[in-house]
Amino acid sequence: MSLATGIGPDVDSSVYNLYEKREKIYTRKIEGFYQNIQLFTGWPLLLAYFGSPWILINGRQLIFFDVPERKFHILWMTFWPQDFGLLAWALVIAAFSLFLVTTLFGRIWCGYTCPQTVWTSIFMWAEQVAEGQRHQRIKLDKARWSTVKVARRLLKHAMWIGFASLTGVTFVAYFYDMRELLIDSWSWQLPLSTVLWILLFTAATYINAGWMREQVCIHMCPYARFQAAMFDEDTLIVSYDEQRGENRGSRKRSVDPSTAGLGDCIDCTLCVQVCPTGIDIRDGLQYECINCARCVDACNSIMEKMGYAKGLVSYTTLSDLEGRGWTWKRPKLIGYCAAVVAMLGLFMGILITRVPLELDVQRTRGPLYQEIVGGYIQNTYTIKILNMSNDDHTYKLSVTGLEWYKLIPNGEILVKAGEIEEIATNILAAQDSLNRIVTPIRIIAESLEGELRAKSESRFFGPRRMEINDG
Repeated sequence: MSLATGIGPDVDSSVYNLYEKREKIYTRKIEGFYQNIQLFTGWPLLLAYFGSPWILINGRQLIFFDVPERKFHILWMTFWPQDFGLLAWALVIAAFSLFLVTTLFGRIWCGYTCPQTVWTSIFMWAEQVAEGQRHQRIKLDKARWSTVKVARRLLKHAMWIGFASLTGVTFVAYFYDMRELLIDSWSWQLPLSTVLWILLFTAATYINAGWMREQVCIHMCPYARFQAAMFDEDTLIVSYDEQRGENRGSRKRSVDPSTAGLGDCIDCTLCVQVCPTGIDIRDGLQYECINCARCVDACNSIMEKMGYAKGLVSYTTLSDLEGRGWTWKRPKLIGYCAAVVAMLGLFMGILITRVPLELDVQRTRGPLYQEIVGGYIQNTYTIKILNMSNDDHTYKLSVTGLEWYKLIPNGEILVKAGEIEEIATNILAAQDSLNRIVTPIRIIAESLEGELRAKSESRFFGPRRMEINDG
C-alpha cells in the first residue's frame, strides 16, 4: 500500500474516470462510541457558531468584524489593521498545529470537527427524518412520483434550506451587528450587498452539505491531497486487520470460523454502508477516508453480535499492524512539536505585551525648517494617535534626542476609545543646541495614567553649523 497515494495495491488508478457520473451514497445510521465523541465535538462548534453573535461583551458581540470601521473585536480585545501580523502568526500556528495533530492522529479534524463534516451530518439527519432510513431512501428514489414522495422531498429540502438560511444569516452577523440585522430585516431596510451575501452563503451551505457532500472532501478540499506528506507508519489511522479478517464469508453465529477456513469478517458490508465517502475500508488506506470511525462502530456492533473480539476495524497504525509497535521518537513529530511550542510562546508573549496604542509621525510638506525670532529652529509634524483600547485616554507628548525643545501646542490630547486623533505639532529647538544638520529624535505619546506608551522615530532638521556660527 502506498502512503503517497493512499490507494491500495488492488486498485487500478487507470480506470478511475473523473468524468464518471457520481453514484449517490446512501449512508446508514449507526451509533457507537466514536459517534458519541463526534456529538461532543460537533455540538460545541455549532453552539459557538450560532451563539457567538448573541453574546455581548462591553455592549459588543463576542466576535464582530467591523469592516467599515476597520475594527475586529474578538472576545474582550479589539484588533486593527496594524495587528494583521498577529493574524499571520495565528494562521501559521493553526497550520502547524494541524500538521502535528495529523501526524499523530491522522485526519481526526476531518472526521470530527471540520465544518463540512458537521454541517453534512446535520443535513443527513434531516434527510433521515424526512425520508427514513437507508433502505427507505433507496426505495423512495426508485419509486414513481407520488403525493407521498413529493411531500417527503419538500420536507427534506425545507429543512435543508431552513438550516442553510440560518447559517447564512449567522455568517453575515459576524460582519453586520445581529440586532441591527434583525431590525433592518424586519423593516426591509437591509442593504443589497448584505442580502446578496446571505443568499450566497445560504446557497453554498445548501449545495455543499446537501448535494455535494463527499465530493467536497474528495475533489475540492486540498487537505485530502497533501495529508500524505504528514502521514507515516506511526500515524493513527482507521484500518482493517486483514490477517484477522480474511478470508471473508457469511456464516451462522454458531459456526467456528477457524474450522470453516474463514476469518472474522462476515462480509456484511455494513462498514461500507455507514461510510460518508462510500469507500470500503477493507481495501486499505485511501485518501477519501476522513477517519470518522463510523466503520469502526459498525464493525464492532457486528463483532459483538457474532461473539467475536472487537477491533477488526479499529484505530491503529501501520507499525502496530506489522508488529513493530508505536514510537514517538520521530524527527517530523518532534519538529512539529518544537515549532508549535516556540510559535505559541512568541505569540502569547506578543499578545500579552501588546500595547493598544499606535503613534504615527510624519513631517509636514514644505520647508525643512523655519528660523524663529529668538534663535530658534522650528520643524512641523503631523502626529496621529490611534487609541486601540476600549477606554478613552488622555495623552501627553514628549521628545527625546534634543537638548532643549518646546512643543506647540503643548497641551493634553484626549483620544476616545477606538478613534484616531490627528494634530499638527511644531517642535522648536535652540540653534545653539543643534550640532548637526539632521538630528534623530523620538516622539513619545504616553497616557496620563502611565499605562499606555508608544514611540515613533523621526528627524529634526536645522541649518549648517557654519551658518549658526556666522550668525
